[in-house]
Amino acid sequence: MATNPTIMTYNPDVLSCIANLSNDEVFTPPEVANAILDMLPQHLFRNPNTTFLDPACKSGVFLREIAKRLLKGLEKKIPNLQKRVDHIFKRQLYGIAITELTAYLSRRSLYCSKFANGPYSVTHFDNAAGNVRFSNIQHRWKNGRCVFCGASQSQYDRDNDLETHAYELIHTTKPEEILNMKFDVIISNPPYQLSDGGYRVSASPIYHMFVEQAQKLNPRYLTMIIPARWFAGGKGLDSFRDNMLHDDSIRVIHDYPEASDCFSGVQIKGGVCYFLWDRDNKGDCTVVTHRGNDVGKAVARPLLEEGCDVFIRYNEAINILHKVQSKGEESIEEKVSTRKPFGLDTLFHGSKSYKNGDLTIYDNDGIGYVSPTTIHKNVEWINMWKVFIPEAGSGSDSFPHPILGKPFVGAPGAVSSETYLVIGPFNNEVTCINLVSYIKTRFFRFLVMLKKPSQHATSKVYSYVPIQDFSKPWTDEELYNKYSLTDEEVAFIESMIKPMD
Repeated sequence: MATNPTIMTYNPDVLSCIANLSNDEVFTPPEVANAILDMLPQHLFRNPNTTFLDPACKSGVFLREIAKRLLKGLEKKIPNLQKRVDHIFKRQLYGIAITELTAYLSRRSLYCSKFANGPYSVTHFDNAAGNVRFSNIQHRWKNGRCVFCGASQSQYDRDNDLETHAYELIHTTKPEEILNMKFDVIISNPPYQLSDGGYRVSASPIYHMFVEQAQKLNPRYLTMIIPARWFAGGKGLDSFRDNMLHDDSIRVIHDYPEASDCFSGVQIKGGVCYFLWDRDNKGDCTVVTHRGNDVGKAVARPLLEEGCDVFIRYNEAINILHKVQSKGEESIEEKVSTRKPFGLDTLFHGSKSYKNGDLTIYDNDGIGYVSPTTIHKNVEWINMWKVFIPEAGSGSDSFPHPILGKPFVGAPGAVSSETYLVIGPFNNEVTCINLVSYIKTRFFRFLVMLKKPSQHATSKVYSYVPIQDFSKPWTDEELYNKYSLTDEEVAFIESMIKPMD
């Protein structure tokens, strides 16, 4: 019987398979690990004194791929294979695992044995851990939160024999004392977030803590792959964003607006990026955007453009934004409400039965009714015209993207729960209708996209959008002409933003 040669020869890398297992812990595929290693000066892999640390080992893929490069790069300096292996594994490669299981997995990837002193290890250590350590660190609780990472005590205060997710690198004020040595390169894909016990399984980011702790170790090079939501700040990230955008040691950023283009099958709102921090070589940052199989042109530019307070992730957007800002027009952000425009949270639902004198309320259930006495915030808006727009963006995860939910006109007597933001108020319906026409343009939603790092669209994401004359409706063609956009710039906007009915 004939056999299929493709089946007989297919031998997948087990670490490629592991990388697709789960969204909870995002494992790094070997091809991504090597793309990150390609950013480093390659002479590092020909130097027997270069030291490497992965402070958040999961599968051990970074250390394994570094070992491959060192084995080849040091071949002439250490010709004997076993001596070369012993030197690399004992003097150049170090790791801190995030769990006991990932410690075993990382040692298996690196030493071919989960015990570094076992008979099957390719190099022999005097201890089972080798240079890949794991310590069962405990959180330090204060007022129901970990003082280091902010984890919720109600969820992570566990028995000592259970995983606590108290990662060693970020649960100390002196990370340099963990291994008591200097490293030339720190490289990792750290854990991204921990539950903070908030509403609807709320989680707080922790990846930035790994970056900050690694910087305290003062390596020559630092590279990590992390969520890209820090570009625009947000929950717990504003200080980190500010520091990163003013750090001219960040020399390269590879950006994936859709995380699945980097981690197959994984969705991470806002995408992911990996960067190279070069301690001794400062200057502009080379930004490369990846969209599907398309790798954009590498552009060297400041991380923080003049007139901006966030990182503009698309190179093509820089000139468009500059053209808009050159008009010096007022931002529509001033017309956009904060969350809970009428003081009612997402859980509030209006009655389905109308009573004389009730207001109309738009909430998660659609349309309901509520007594005027329920409203204690922005009462003066009730009897004015306004535009409602969903606080959460659309559910699409690919481009072109709608960016925003559909706006609609709210008549006098209409209010909303936290589900919606209010733009306005205004004195007449015509102004609101014309504003809705503006919001529906690709131009408007493109400018919102530049500051919208996640599904939520708070008032600050509207700050780059200029106010127009709302005595008339607006079309994209009029806006493209007003701001002198080129055919290439128009094509880019329309490749990113879906039309809105």
